[in-house]
Amino acid sequence: MNPTPKTLTIPSPDGDAVIFDPDGPVGQTATLTRPSSISEKDIQNLPSALDRRSEIGRRAGKRRIAVFLDYDGTLTPIVASPEAANLSAPMRRTLETLSKHAPVAVISGRDLDDVRKRVDIPTIYYAGSHGFDILGPDLRYRHGREFLPALEGAEAHLTERLKNIGGVRIERKTFSLAVHYRQVREPDIGRVEAVVDAVLAMHETLRKSGGKKIFELQPGIEWHKGKAVLWLMENLGLGGPEALPFFIGDDLTDEDAFKTLAKHGIGIVVRDNETRTTAAAYALENTDGTMRFLEFLISIRSGDSQRA
Repeated sequence: MNPTPKTLTIPSPDGDAVIFDPDGPVGQTATLTRPSSISEKDIQNLPSALDRRSEIGRRAGKRRIAVFLDYDGTLTPIVASPEAANLSAPMRRTLETLSKHAPVAVISGRDLDDVRKRVDIPTIYYAGSHGFDILGPDLRYRHGREFLPALEGAEAHLTERLKNIGGVRIERKTFSLAVHYRQVREPDIGRVEAVVDAVLAMHETLRKSGGKKIFELQPGIEWHKGKAVLWLMENLGLGGPEALPFFIGDDLTDEDAFKTLAKHGIGIVVRDNETRTTAAAYALENTDGTMRFLEFLISIRSGDSQRA
């Protein structure tokens, strides 16, 4: 297992930087510019990453690219049952090909074993539970193991208190608890959240986050997908200005990664007709757009500029 890096400073072309110190307060990430310098935009007003391929290609230049992606809604369409979200063969082939030209990591809210089995590419990197559980070739890191007993207690309380509400599904991941309410009747969703909040109050070391039709309890520390990206970049030798990270995601939990990379990387949101603001710089319309953009990245690193 690689040691946790002491610090990581990633400069950007405009002189800003992000400092990552896992030995500081809960692995705190700080930006050397005012927080307001990372602006959010209407997701529907973002330019298409496919329409701006020439611009993105110029920015990539000869820099070392790395590609980080969410799973659900980014590599596979959102479906009613998470178990049915299977990676298509063409998407798997595209990821395998890209991994021959650049480091690739899938950073998902799913449990590590789940997302790894679904993608099933041994040459890429994986981070489950929103980045708390990281695995890759010759690399292993788990963050927040001291919170596992609290998660076990919360799981028992949620199971008991939600058992009489139809459509609720509780998913225990190693480092989080997801309460899915996609199939809950609209009048009952407030009851589900009230139970989640009551259980959270019983376990003060945990925190609540949200996503598409889920409430989630996670370790109450400042660790998220963005910090997982920084950890991976350092351990993959991508901590200098010669690196250009991409993050592609669709969910609110991906905003942490977009904000982390806003000054020195490229964030791309899969918007799928959603209405909200985002810290991403570009957008794709759906998972088909994700595959087309990955094919473009392959083309600029394989020398086949006509492929895009």
